[in-house]
Amino acid sequence: QVQFVESGGGLVEPGGSLRLSCLASGVIFRLYAMGWYRQAPGKQRELVASITTRGNTNYADSVKGRFIISRDNAKNTVYLQMNTLKPEDTAVYSCNLYPPSTGSVWGQGTQVTVSS
Repeated sequence: QVQFVESGGGLVEPGGSLRLSCLASGVIFRLYAMGWYRQAPGKQRELVASITTRGNTNYADSVKGRFIISRDNAKNTVYLQMNTLKPEDTAVYSCNLYPPSTGSVWGQGTQVTVSS
């Protein structure tokens, strides 16, 4: 069974940085594109960034130039470096395959709160 365990969230002031990690298991990690997603209260889950098996990346316009997605296939881990954080980045951040497989199970995610 595919599982994802996210970590690295927390409370940070506007302009600060955080680095999120997501450990994947139950999947041949190197064969799949991965994505970071987020869901703010009262809003639908949205794709924040994705990375292909070759390391090509893509970002939502709202985070372009501030966030960096990367992966370490040896560690079955995908990362999200978040810089110049804004209050509107506050959300629960989760990772999954990109695109998520039908019926895929989401991890608990990690809460990111940007506030002074």
